Amino acid sequence: MSNPASLRDSNAAWESLFRAQVSVMRKLQKLPEFKQLSTREYDVLFNLSRCPSGSSRLSDLNQHLLISQPSLSRMADRLEAKGLVARQPDPTDQRAVLFTLTDAGAKLQREIGREHVKGIHALIGDALTAEEFAALERLTTKLRDHVESD
Repeated sequence: MSNPASLRDSNAAWESLFRAQVSVMRKLQKLPEFKQLSTREYDVLFNLSRCPSGSSRLSDLNQHLLISQPSLSRMADRLEAKGLVARQPDPTDQRAVLFTLTDAGAKLQREIGREHVKGIHALIGDALTAEEFAALERLTTKLRDHVESD
């Protein structure tokens, strides 16, 4: 049986993970691909692109984002005004609205995404070995699964 983490251990690991994310995100936000859309706007397009049905209610989409529901609503309005997302009535609930990527939104998401993965790799690709990246992915997935299981 493994030893449980101490209060100090879990807090130190969290602080390290959080500070690493902040450092990486600050650099990523400055990359050229985020001149036409912010990283947060891109994140909305990215998450919509991953929806199995191709569309999502904002409340469901918000589960994958780190912004408030009102902020997401305003952002969705801006993305719709830019022609990147479209809204339609939810056929299963007349009170709800589904958001979907337009063709222009899907195209822009792919274009930014291609550059974004290159930017991520340029920034952190040589920081760890392939085995260390695999371990990091395994550990962060395990952590997320644990938190989301509650």
